[in-house]
Amino acid sequence: MTRPKNSSKFKGFMQENSLTILTIIGVAVGIIVGLILKNSTGPWTKREIMYIAFPGELFLRMLKCLIVPLLVSSITSAIGSLDLSMSGRIATRAIVYYFLTTVSAVILGIVLVTTIRPGQVGQVDEFMTDDVEKNSKVLTPDTLMDLVRNMFSDNIVQATMFQYRTEISAPKNITQKDLPMELWEFSGKYKDGSNVLGLVMFSIILGTTIGRMREQGKLLQEFFTTLSEAMMIITSWVIWISPLGVAFLITAKIIEMHSLVLVVQQLGWYFLTVMLGLILHGFGTIPLLFFLGSGSLPYKYIGKLSQVLATAFGTGSSSATMPCTIKCLDGMGMDPRVTRFVIPVGATINMDGTALYEAVAALFIAQYRQVSYSFGTVIAVSITATAASIGAAGIPQAGLVTMVMVLDTVGLPAKDVSLIIAVDWLLDRFRTTINVMCDAIGTILVNKLSVKDLEIADRNAADPHELVELSNGHELKD
Repeated sequence: MTRPKNSSKFKGFMQENSLTILTIIGVAVGIIVGLILKNSTGPWTKREIMYIAFPGELFLRMLKCLIVPLLVSSITSAIGSLDLSMSGRIATRAIVYYFLTTVSAVILGIVLVTTIRPGQVGQVDEFMTDDVEKNSKVLTPDTLMDLVRNMFSDNIVQATMFQYRTEISAPKNITQKDLPMELWEFSGKYKDGSNVLGLVMFSIILGTTIGRMREQGKLLQEFFTTLSEAMMIITSWVIWISPLGVAFLITAKIIEMHSLVLVVQQLGWYFLTVMLGLILHGFGTIPLLFFLGSGSLPYKYIGKLSQVLATAFGTGSSSATMPCTIKCLDGMGMDPRVTRFVIPVGATINMDGTALYEAVAALFIAQYRQVSYSFGTVIAVSITATAASIGAAGIPQAGLVTMVMVLDTVGLPAKDVSLIIAVDWLLDRFRTTINVMCDAIGTILVNKLSVKDLEIADRNAADPHELVELSNGHELKD
C-alpha cells in the first residue's frame, strides 16, 4: 500500500523545518509561561529570576563563545579566497546596501514620529536607573573617534575581550551642575566586550594579504578555511539548543518586567510608532531595495529565515545570532565566500532597527519635553542616529549608550533616556530582529549581484594561466 503524496510532502516539510518550528514554539512557550508565572504568584526575587534565566544564559554564552573564532576565520578565509578586485567589489555592494537601508530607516522613523507625534500624547513616568547615570556624559565627537580607534586596535588579543571607550567626568571636588564642558576631564578605558569592529578590520587586512601571497599563503588560507568549517559544525550543534534557550530567556524577561499594562498605557504611542517603523522598514523598504537590485521580491527568503529571526528575538543580540545566520544562509545555497564576509560586517556596522529607534526616541522625548526643533535639527538627528547605529555594539540594549549622543544633538539631557527605558528591552528585541533580517537579505542580494564575478573567480582558480575578462572590463592575470 503506497502512502499518499500529501503525507510524504508534509513529513518532508516537518523534517526540513523542524528546528525552525521548535524555535518558534520556544518563543511562544516563553511568552505564555512568563505571563502565567508573573500573574499567578507573588513578586519574584532577582535570584529566582536568575534561576529561571540560567538555561538561556548558558545558550547565550555558547553563541557568544563562537563569535570571535567564527568571525576571524570566516572573513579571513572569504577574503583570502578571492582576488583583491573581487573582494573589493563585494565589499562595495555590501556597504552601499547597508548605507541605503540605514539612511532609509532613519528617514522613515523621522517621518513617522513627526506625523504621529507620540510625545504629545499621555504622561510618562521616569524610570531612572544606575545604567543611565553611568553613561550620562557621552559626546558625539568622542563616540565617533572611539569608533575609529576601535577599528585600529593596538592589541589584537585584547580586542577579543575589550573595546575602547572615552569616559568624561567632572574634576574632583567640583560640582557637576553648570560646569563648562571644557573643564570636564576625559580618559580612555577598556570596557568588557569584544572589539568586533577591530577584529573585522584585522581579518579583512589579513585575508587580503593572504590572497596577494598566492602560493605562499596557501597554507594559511587552508587553516582559516578549515577553522571556519569546524566552527560551523559546532554552530550546528549549538543551534539545536536554541528552542530551549530562547524559551527560558523570554520567560525570565517577562517575569522581570514591571506592569506591562502600565507601560503600554504610558508609552503606547511611542511603542506603536517604533513598531510601525520597524514593520514598514522590514517588510516594505528592504524588499523594495532588494527588488530594485535584483528584480525579485525577498519574501520567500524571509520565510526561510524564521528560525534565525526567532533566535535574534530571543537573544536580543545580532552578534550572538551571527553563527545561526551564516549556517542558515549556507543551507539556502548562498556562496560561503559572500556569506562569511557580508554577515560579520553587517552584524558589526549595519543596525537599521537601532538607527530608526534612536531617531524616533530623540524626537519623541523632544516632543514630550515640549522642546521645539527646526528642520536643521532633524537633519542633525538623521546624521547622528546613522553614526550612532554604526557605533552601537551588537549586544542587548547597546543602543541606550549611543542614544545619549543623539539626545545631545536635540539639546536634551542624558537622563531623559529614563523616559523610554521601561519599554526598551522589548523594542530592543524587535529592532535586533530587523537588524538581522536586513543583514541576511543584504547577503542574498550581494550574492545575486556577484554570481558572474564569482564564476569568473572560480574559473581562474581552476586554471590560473587562463585569462578571464571581468564583467567591468578589467582582467585577471596570472
